[in-house]
Amino acid sequence: MSEEAAIEVRFWGVRGSIATPGPTTVRYGGNTPCVEVRAGGRLIILDGGTGLRCLGQSLLRAGKKVDADVFFSHMHWDHIQGFPFFTPAFIPGNSFRVYGERKGNQSIREVLGGQMTDPNFPVPLSVMMSNLTFHEVAPGDVIELGDVRVRTAPMRHPGGCLGIRIEHRGRSFVYATDTEHDPVAGTLDDNLVELSRGADVLCYDAMYTEDEYRAGKVGWGHSTYAEGVRVARAAGVRQLYFFHHEPNHTDAFLDERLALARRWLEADEPLAFEMAREGESVLIG
Repeated sequence: MSEEAAIEVRFWGVRGSIATPGPTTVRYGGNTPCVEVRAGGRLIILDGGTGLRCLGQSLLRAGKKVDADVFFSHMHWDHIQGFPFFTPAFIPGNSFRVYGERKGNQSIREVLGGQMTDPNFPVPLSVMMSNLTFHEVAPGDVIELGDVRVRTAPMRHPGGCLGIRIEHRGRSFVYATDTEHDPVAGTLDDNLVELSRGADVLCYDAMYTEDEYRAGKVGWGHSTYAEGVRVARAAGVRQLYFFHHEPNHTDAFLDERLALARRWLEADEPLAFEMAREGESVLIG
């Protein structure tokens, strides 16, 4: 981590719903959500999509014991399917504190373990020999990790989803994947605006164009590029990253959408934005 940065973010998976490897997604990436955050000497992992496998390989190459806090925004498959392939979790001496919401009568441990059972997967959760502990989180909870603060808020998504804000040394990063605005009232989500208030960086679910959203995606729990800009403006965000890219959106399409979105801004507006890209690092502070 840079000595100048209060928070360092790296994207390992930025695609939504299903992994999309191939020549048309190679620049922005085809892995499902996983974001690495470094702050206050801690490693914080957000979500465990297929990008988590790639992060695991990077941690193995570093050749050090791994100690991390892992936060799951929710338990939909594209956000947990990399967990069984996260090699550091199988290695004794590594430690992971896993946080997420309870789902009905199932704990987060039971949900994650459920996808690692026959006939879906041949290796059970019990084979993970690292020190794994599981902690239930509810929307609105605040978790203190040394001098790093993690705040959560409810997002609008079928089955529920946590928005996550990480704060350190006066800097902040907000992870708001899998969220939807109110298309009928046209109002912003107050929970999300407050979670994002004054954030240095907001990572936002901009899965659809406005036309795609209106043509049959209402109620699916995902949002649009235009809504991301509205939220960022209302919250006074400094930089916005569009995230959770739709599986059918190619590199060329995302290039076009980014160019179009930039034309929406007035020349003197302070908000900057980018498409989240696999492998990209963001230094905050």
